[in-house]
Amino acid sequence: AATEPYESWARFDRQSAEYKAAKEEAAEPLWRALEAVVPDIRERSDMVTIGTPLTHERYNRRHKGTYGPAGATREGDLAGFGNGATPVDGLWQVGDS
Repeated sequence: AATEPYESWARFDRQSAEYKAAKEEAAEPLWRALEAVVPDIRERSDMVTIGTPLTHERYNRRHKGTYGPAGATREGDLAGFGNGATPVDGLWQVGDS
């Protein structure tokens, strides 16, 4: 949900039941993908937080909930961020700047 267009979420009051329901709905495809590998993942989860562009706007102070490395507007802007590889095979570093 956090990578969806801001405009899709801007109409919500963050405290509303409608917003909570929309977050749950947006998270459902991820839950299903996880359940394909770990069938009882929901029961194993001690804490679940669902982010949206409104979350990023509020807690990360990102304009309209933007997401991704700072300055990623031109080819070459990400030089110095590395390629995301780690010494662990199949494990990649990802996320915001």
